[in-house]
Amino acid sequence: MAFPLSSASISHKASIATSLNPSLTQQRSHLFQSNLTCRKSAIFRPTFCCIFPKNPSTEVNRKHKILSNFCASTFKDGTKRFESTIAVILFFVQIASPLPFTAWNSFSISSAEAVLYSPDTKVPRTGELALRKAIPANTNMKTIQDSLEDISYLLRIPQRKPFGTMEGNVKKALKIAVDDKDSIMASIPADLTEKGSELYDSLIDGKGGLKTLLECIKDKDPDKVSVGLASSLDAVAQLELLQAPGLSFLLPQQYLKYPRLTGRGIVELVIEKGDGATFSPEAGGEPRKTATIQVVLDGYSAPLTAGNFAKLVVDGAYNGVKLSCIDQAILSDSKNSGYSVPLEIMPSGQFEPLYKTTLSVQDGELPVLPLSVYGAVAMAHSDVSEEYSSPYQFFFYLYDKRSAGLGGLSFDEGQFSVFGYTTVGRETLPEIKTGDLIRSAKLVEGQDRLVFPVES
Repeated sequence: MAFPLSSASISHKASIATSLNPSLTQQRSHLFQSNLTCRKSAIFRPTFCCIFPKNPSTEVNRKHKILSNFCASTFKDGTKRFESTIAVILFFVQIASPLPFTAWNSFSISSAEAVLYSPDTKVPRTGELALRKAIPANTNMKTIQDSLEDISYLLRIPQRKPFGTMEGNVKKALKIAVDDKDSIMASIPADLTEKGSELYDSLIDGKGGLKTLLECIKDKDPDKVSVGLASSLDAVAQLELLQAPGLSFLLPQQYLKYPRLTGRGIVELVIEKGDGATFSPEAGGEPRKTATIQVVLDGYSAPLTAGNFAKLVVDGAYNGVKLSCIDQAILSDSKNSGYSVPLEIMPSGQFEPLYKTTLSVQDGELPVLPLSVYGAVAMAHSDVSEEYSSPYQFFFYLYDKRSAGLGGLSFDEGQFSVFGYTTVGRETLPEIKTGDLIRSAKLVEGQDRLVFPVES
């Protein structure tokens, strides 16, 4: 079984050095004392020999000793003050400088953690956000969506919230929605116009619409803004889905022999404990013998991979299949053979997927459907070649930011065909253990978008 999920991890620690390293201080003290001895030998002794006679009296000797001790004490005190001054200067230089000094406990705030929590980080952190961004929709609707998505990042700023900027974003979205209504509605198929009109009105004047969101922002209540924003983005996504009834690109001729999903689908999996144990109870309920998980399949970005998985579900290939927990994934053990679909990844900013090609995250390439999301669903690699996905084995990815690289990205990002996300039952995933099984798997939505290959 070929399944090279990385097990590397980075430990994130943040510590601030507020004092000099003791060993360095000791070395410096020794250095100053050595200098002091040299200066006593080279400066004070010749001077004293010139001042006092060769055979001094007892009184003269006493005065000589007092004066010597006084000079040495004064010089030593001055040296200590000099050392303290140097320590203070070096401390402030260390704060201002990005380069740590040797033998210092330098700042070690992890770059991965810093980027991950930055409000400017635009990598989707939830399946819902990734799926929303993946919808190929009208340009005006995408502009509205981007303007609203920016508010999500502004809300993550821990200090004073920039409500003025948020208000500007909503006003921009509202203006586009009103001024370009004809263009937005024209992108909706004729048979869905009525439903589209209802969604459009809800987006403008509805309870969770843009005007309501604007009032929440004026009240400067982050909680209300968050709830209102979620409602507005949901309305935007529903409108975009109406505008995208099928694929926005043509599949290469050689890939028409595979089943494909030309849009969205939903698969419902019922998971059962293999050892007779139970899952944690839902709020106010009893422990459960089974748990239900829903996965949204995205055929817009991975039509072949999602299509092959959907066909396997329809054929009952996953009913009664056992699950295995390995590293950060839950892997299915099904041996029912589907299609050996080529590795399929849609890069951000592109209009069609790449096939048999991985992405280079180090060079800034990111997929539309990232693996670095808890509950991402992807196909394992084929046993024969990593240019192809397994014909049957899929896995749930249990993303953990503590085992991620720069920017909070998985070390395996861009290496697997992600085709969907767990949207219901994510809290169940960590309770699944090796030996648990899928009692049943059903395609509850999207049957009309599943296209089977024409046999020649």
